[in-house]
Amino acid sequence: MNNQSELDRVNRVAWNSSDAIRVFTLERAFSDLGEQAAFEWLAPRCTGEPLLDVGIGTGRTIPLMTSISNDYTGVDYTPKLLEMAKSRYPDLDLRHMDARDMSALPSGHYGLAEFSWNGIDCVDYDDRVKILEEMYRVVRPGGYVLFSSHNRGGPGYRENIWQLLPKFTFNPLKLGWRTLRSMRHFQLGTLNYMRNVKLNHDYGDYSVKTAAAHNFGIVIVYTTLREQRRQLAQIGFESCAVFGSCEGNRIDNDVEISDAWWFHFIARKPVAACRFD
Repeated sequence: MNNQSELDRVNRVAWNSSDAIRVFTLERAFSDLGEQAAFEWLAPRCTGEPLLDVGIGTGRTIPLMTSISNDYTGVDYTPKLLEMAKSRYPDLDLRHMDARDMSALPSGHYGLAEFSWNGIDCVDYDDRVKILEEMYRVVRPGGYVLFSSHNRGGPGYRENIWQLLPKFTFNPLKLGWRTLRSMRHFQLGTLNYMRNVKLNHDYGDYSVKTAAAHNFGIVIVYTTLREQRRQLAQIGFESCAVFGSCEGNRIDNDVEISDAWWFHFIARKPVAACRFD
């Protein structure tokens, strides 16, 4: 997309940083217990179906997705990360594509479209709607979407630059190590925070705020359960399940307040859906 918002520009810089590449290349399977619970819920419903993996980064989710189906397509809008994924998985269908415009992909085709690691939070609200509408379009009637999103009421929303200061300890060796580590991150983190804090805005049911990840180098959307369920219903989805991040617990439909760091939302396109077909 040519017309980038300031939030979009900030986050694109972060995804090309050495810190982001370091994080994205860590060997891990599931990002957290919530993602594992969501995959276990979806696996029997999506086995063998065509799968779309949005925002693949360097390819962490590829083994998870291909473990339930060989019909796989992965997309990402950061060329550097995508090339790393292609070098690891040269035989897969991996494409450079922005989730806000996936017009190159067929409508009503995929049994599951997923966007992991809170990637949908890294664009502004209107673009978030575009992504969900595109995910709605490409999944088949009866198909599913899975995505994770930061919690407006969770501990991540309360993070600030003071956490970059070393935590005191009476052990001089530990304190020295913590001080050295803090010196390395505090200056860059403070600079990023002061530069990005102007983008902070609280809209009530969701907020835009600079986040601690990548040395306060990203600005993201934090949502509430109520707002995200409302947004999904507005687009045409049926909400199926929500899992909290750290403990992997399923959150009941009538719950509106949670202390999870982020949520994993599963929604389904109705069998009789026709809005975007």
